[in-house]
Amino acid sequence: MKRILKSLLMRLNKRERAAIGAALCFIAIFVAFQWIIFPFWDQKERLERTLEANLKNLKEIRTLKAEYEALEKRSNLSRIRFERRNKGFTLFSFLDRLAGEVGIKENIAYMKPSSTVQKEGAYTVSLVEMKLSGVTMEQMTQYLYKIETSKNMVSVKRISLTRPDDTQQYLNAVLQVQTLEV
Repeated sequence: MKRILKSLLMRLNKRERAAIGAALCFIAIFVAFQWIIFPFWDQKERLERTLEANLKNLKEIRTLKAEYEALEKRSNLSRIRFERRNKGFTLFSFLDRLAGEVGIKENIAYMKPSSTVQKEGAYTVSLVEMKLSGVTMEQMTQYLYKIETSKNMVSVKRISLTRPDDTQQYLNAVLQVQTLEV
């Protein structure tokens, strides 16, 4: 086989041998690119895309971890506050006591307690809707401040303030105050 090829090449002139050599080089380069270089580039691009996706996932995991730790910290703080709250705490009596401290107990038109059991968890949302009539802005501010800064985890869910037509110094208010109970 080798001899046959050699004799065929000897019969060709110099230009034909150069053309065959160029064709063989072209075929060798084509095969090298097709089976070695292109697969290497494709693999490199795949690895770069995988690395990018993994870095993005890592960043998202770190963000979620930070959020989880913050939620866990808040949960622990809430649990500690629940444990420190007086045994037998009720929102109704708490609001009534605060109204006495601020001096607006006689301005309470009504207080309507209600509660809702949470679907998930062992907590109950306790809500009191109350109407205050004829309170000053200073009294209202003090009362709201005492509610919101209480260590009993109480918050004002909704508030509606109106001024009676006959006077400008007094307010009427309807509040919805809520807290969680075990």
